[in-house]
Amino acid sequence: MKTWTPEHLWEVTLGSLELQVSRPSFSTWLKQTIGISWDGSSLVVGAHSSFVAEWLEKRMSVLVEEAVSKIVAFPVDVRFKVVTSFDASQPSESGIPSITPRPHTINMSNESSFLGTKLNTKYTLSSFVVGTSNQLAYAAAVAVSSRPGKAYNPLFLHSGVGLGKTHLLHAIGNESVGNGLSCLYVTSEQFTNDFITSIQTKQTKSFRDRYRSIDVLLVDDVQFFRGKDSIQEGFFHTFNDLHNSDRQIVIASDRPSGDLSLLEDRLKSRLEWGLSAEMDRPDWETRVAILQKKAGVLGITLPDDVLNMLSQTFLHSIRQLEGALNRLHAFSDLTQRPMSLTTAQHALADLMSLNQHPSPPSTSEVLLQVCALYDISLASLASKKRTKALTQARRTVIYLLREDGQCTLTAIGHLLGGRDHTTIRHMYNQVVSQMPSDQLLQKDIRTARDAIATSAAG
Repeated sequence: MKTWTPEHLWEVTLGSLELQVSRPSFSTWLKQTIGISWDGSSLVVGAHSSFVAEWLEKRMSVLVEEAVSKIVAFPVDVRFKVVTSFDASQPSESGIPSITPRPHTINMSNESSFLGTKLNTKYTLSSFVVGTSNQLAYAAAVAVSSRPGKAYNPLFLHSGVGLGKTHLLHAIGNESVGNGLSCLYVTSEQFTNDFITSIQTKQTKSFRDRYRSIDVLLVDDVQFFRGKDSIQEGFFHTFNDLHNSDRQIVIASDRPSGDLSLLEDRLKSRLEWGLSAEMDRPDWETRVAILQKKAGVLGITLPDDVLNMLSQTFLHSIRQLEGALNRLHAFSDLTQRPMSLTTAQHALADLMSLNQHPSPPSTSEVLLQVCALYDISLASLASKKRTKALTQARRTVIYLLREDGQCTLTAIGHLLGGRDHTTIRHMYNQVVSQMPSDQLLQKDIRTARDAIATSAAG
């Protein structure tokens, strides 16, 4: 039976959980946790606050216990405990630095009450794999790291989930700290929690001092500010204060600033002041390079057939690709099976089935089914006429082409009679904001999707 240290067991468990929960949930609740004790049947996990520990206990304990039990192949009890200090000076019996629990207190007058997520030292510019899909974002990160507040301010990074935005944020932070600058990395949820807590405890000055006295502010998942007017107001003033004093601001989102519906126009305009850099899905060469680099870090060699299988199966995100490799490595290590294609297929069978996504519908099929739904012609859909039926049809087709067809705003505008991409963006944002309350729009989109799926199946 394999001998586990609590740190290693929890690290492997986190690799599994990262593939099962959403990115915001993982980053907020699980990422800054650590295994602190393991007696062979019970695992104790350390969290940095009582709030996080209680939330994990109530909301995620079952999922976590299932994940750990699957790794060790027998039932495990998992408990969460508040740990606010990591004492690296006293090694444990395993040779790994021990963790010394200290009483957890909340004192809003203390600057340490407003703590961002600690920077991950593994995320550096040198460990980032550069490809055609992320060249601009990487070059901008290098420029910002060498000339903070001067090169591109703000730097706005946007991409789908798991394509390297967080890696670059941490890399910029690590470079900044290495250059003697003060740096704060927070998710939008952490900023929100700090802002609300400062109001509830009447410590808004401490909040302002904490966020506006730093040299580099890194904010992840800014899209979750949508619809939170008071939070946007607080961030707006923080942004202005930092920008006016030439402090560097780097922001990451899952979509372009123009597509952030329900975000105040004045805040969106601030996000567009500097440089906006998109990070796309990595091409095959980049995926292979990522796997080879990750394998080198893990100290393993991937046979060519395994490397090819992984790079061709996990196409959609770097996190997904690395998560699959982590699981394969753990499976091979635990079962003592060789790193082979057969081992990989066995270890990743469930993930491989999940990644057999249908191809996006063709633009012609979307246009055809929407025109049939509203009983209109393609020529009238692309015309300048503005009848109620045509307007509704255009809204539906724009939404479907953007969400399901993965088309760019420019491409959609070309399909609809050469309309400008800003017009298409405005109509798309209207659909997104009205969707929750517009039942007719919901019904039309469901009907069109069913027709497209039926046509593709037939």
